Amino acid sequence: MSPPLLIADVPWLLYRAFFALPKSIVDGEGQPVNALLGTVNALLSAIEARPPRAVVACLGAEQAAYRVELYPGYHAHRDPMPPELARQWKLAPGLLGSLGWTVSGSEDLEADDVMFSFAGVETAADGRALLLTGDRDLFQAVGERAAILELRKDGKPVEVGPEQVRERYGIGPELVADFIALRGDPSDGLPGAPGIGAKTAAELLRRHGSLEGTLQAVRSSPTAERPRIVAALSEHAEQLEAFKRIATLVELDVQRPPDRSTDFAGGARAARELGMNRLGERLEGIASASG
Repeated sequence: MSPPLLIADVPWLLYRAFFALPKSIVDGEGQPVNALLGTVNALLSAIEARPPRAVVACLGAEQAAYRVELYPGYHAHRDPMPPELARQWKLAPGLLGSLGWTVSGSEDLEADDVMFSFAGVETAADGRALLLTGDRDLFQAVGERAAILELRKDGKPVEVGPEQVRERYGIGPELVADFIALRGDPSDGLPGAPGIGAKTAAELLRRHGSLEGTLQAVRSSPTAERPRIVAALSEHAEQLEAFKRIATLVELDVQRPPDRSTDFAGGARAARELGMNRLGERLEGIASASG
């Protein structure tokens, strides 16, 4: 089996590391570098577990404007980015690029959309895609040639394919956006349909095939569902359709990256320039061992 394209959710990795690692991890000037360190280390762990043919580090807008227009509450609950993270955010593309990884982003769309797009071009070319993310939106990118690579604290990363998505949510990857619309997504500020939980959302989608099919069934045969469900869907139909549009990822025009090995020595030099000497030492050690 050919090596996969590893597609990394850089915003998620940076936030995850920033809040998980102590702020006492600093450079030579006393500035926190915990988010940068955690992001690179997570990617190194993923590379060790699933050696890729290339790595794409994806960035994007905090929120796409059209999604906020559809629902003003989208991402509205999120706190502003801490200054200590904002500084590292600006440094991330240079550090990640120094490792020989493709850094790709969008000013208008989100990192999820960029990742979804690279997964699409990779699988269309009969390649395999592994998406390193904790965002459930990207379960809709999962297919026979694409999987989510989940990091585990107590072991090696685990792949989440179509079967695992069905086990977790009771629906296939093709219905993830419909599922999010019905059940909601607290991390994105989407409330879903009032009183509709994960089990009921999956049951409705299995029975009716889609969000649109569910809404149509309620309109044409309101007695076929419990009154509480009929009320929740009928009174919020327009909003639920907007939620699905928000949750549906957009495919950008991206180019399939060529095969490219990780440049551990280049990353080590960049890490040392940023005052991250311990990371530099680790990367130098990997470069020596693999060279």
